[in-house]
Amino acid sequence: MTDRIAEMFARTRAQGRPAVIVFAPAGWPEIDATVEIVEAALAGGADAFELGMPFSDPLADGVTNQAAYQQALAQGTTPRTVLEAAAALRARGVRAPLLIMGYFNPLLAYGVGRFARDAVDAGVDGLIVVDLPPGEAAELEGPARAAGLHLVYLLAPTSTGARIRAVAEHAGGFIYCVSVTGVTGARQELPEELTEFLGRVRAVTDLPLAVGFGISTRRHVEAVGAVADGVVIGSAFVRTIADAPVGERTERIRAFLGELTGREPGRIPMAD
Repeated sequence: MTDRIAEMFARTRAQGRPAVIVFAPAGWPEIDATVEIVEAALAGGADAFELGMPFSDPLADGVTNQAAYQQALAQGTTPRTVLEAAAALRARGVRAPLLIMGYFNPLLAYGVGRFARDAVDAGVDGLIVVDLPPGEAAELEGPARAAGLHLVYLLAPTSTGARIRAVAEHAGGFIYCVSVTGVTGARQELPEELTEFLGRVRAVTDLPLAVGFGISTRRHVEAVGAVADGVVIGSAFVRTIADAPVGERTERIRAFLGELTGREPGRIPMAD
């Protein structure tokens, strides 16, 4: 089975830059908009996409993402909607890594083992379950590994040495390092202690490290790229979508990511 995530990081490292991973809720702003949004993001310079699985109580998300999740739920988005979007992207030839990011309750309601199998069948490469630490993830880890799914765990600057070691032992694909203590949302400055935090994580793992929460400018991408393997852009990307008229959405997305990455918008990476 092809490990698209490992291939992505190998490629971006060889190019001397961080992998650019973008997040937006699936089934939003319209329930059928996801394919268009993902393809525009990839054409603009994104290397991978996190499909947000809408949930009624997204406690780690700030106002921007919460509002998008609520809109998605109001128009009928379900876990099946997310899987169908991933399958549609693969059917159109998209080869970039696709991850599902969300919370455990919807997976539990769907059926953990069934969700893992259906996710792989849809072409999903990994799961980021925000509220599921490794010590409580046995119910998901077994089926996910059996299906060939990476489980990406989060670490925060306040994570203890024991928590960092536990995540390093259980994580797959990469480790998601939260840049700040708090919820998602664009910020002007990144914390000075980020380098020290990443150093503590690197001391116990060879997995790639991607930094998220607050990444919103080209300056942020350059700063994080100097110390990490990837950047995750969420709230700033979601706000770009929310502010764009439907007829201008694709171009606004491509322009936003072209500016953020310093790369010319180009061909969608169907085959890396």
